[in-house]
Amino acid sequence: MYHRTISKIFLLASFAVATVFGSFGTVAGQQEVAVADKLAEALNYYAEIEFDKGLEIAQQLLTRDNLTKKDSVAIFETMSIITYAKGEDYLKQSLAYLEQISKIGPCVTHLPQEIWPRELRDSWYKLLKEMNRLSCDQGGPKEIQTIAIMEFDNHSIGEYQEKLGSLAKGLADFFEHDFAKISTLRVVERDKIDFILKEIELQQSGSVDAATAVRVGKIVGAQVMVFGSITQLDDDNTRMVVRAVNVETSEIMASVDKEGKPEYSKLEKELVKELAAMLDIQLSDEISMLIEQGGTSSLDATTFYSMGLEYMDRYDYKNAYEHFKKAYELDNEFTEAKRKMEIYRPLVG
Repeated sequence: MYHRTISKIFLLASFAVATVFGSFGTVAGQQEVAVADKLAEALNYYAEIEFDKGLEIAQQLLTRDNLTKKDSVAIFETMSIITYAKGEDYLKQSLAYLEQISKIGPCVTHLPQEIWPRELRDSWYKLLKEMNRLSCDQGGPKEIQTIAIMEFDNHSIGEYQEKLGSLAKGLADFFEHDFAKISTLRVVERDKIDFILKEIELQQSGSVDAATAVRVGKIVGAQVMVFGSITQLDDDNTRMVVRAVNVETSEIMASVDKEGKPEYSKLEKELVKELAAMLDIQLSDEISMLIEQGGTSSLDATTFYSMGLEYMDRYDYKNAYEHFKKAYELDNEFTEAKRKMEIYRPLVG
């Protein structure tokens, strides 16, 4: 049952992926199954750990005439993900498919998508850096702002410094998910920021300040950079501080903080709304309700999720999956943990 549930979720997700690419087949071949549908089928096999069947479907699509650039990118993307899952011996071929995408055009569509494993994501960022295309002009309405969230600093004392070590990563992830629900914002991926910090040798050598945020923001094409810190003193009291800096002027645009019980998901959602208000970002009732969804009230679930992100960033997918699974078992409403489980399960095999 669990296997079939995962497959269904991947099938639905793959339809969304293909829709983003605009992959609905060619006009000349309406009798053919649409590219989007075939890619959904390929990803369904991927979720079922039947990698060769998924690859065969994707490879057959490349023989079609009149494929658009977005179609081709979607096909090579699917082939890269599935090939990567076959193991270390197939890494070189998986990366070759990413190079094919870069030759078609690194900015044909927004990549990487969430289902990409972390190693592929880092490899893609490396390709973009070599092409000087770490940021793409994605067009769209002028009122859409690009925002990026840095990992939070942990200023907690005593046992909480170590206990909450991974929480900085989890909070940045939560902020990314919730800001992405606001239609007037375009959110830069957390791992892209992490990649850039490593590349310019600024990876958490000290506290993240406005100058560091501005430097990273210019590289990724962000207009607003968000950074902050947590300080937990005991089991019942914590403080979260969040600041937003204008990349163009280097000025602090907003600064908000919350004190209370260490219910980090709840505090994060309150801070997202307060920060949006200070940045003059209008939130409809519908968006406010969306922001309230997800997350977890369980500190243990939050901690397991954050540790899962830590393992994910090290390409240790087995441990990442196990920690996301533990987080979800502690709170079955924790949708972010469930989604990460679904992404990394095929890589556990």
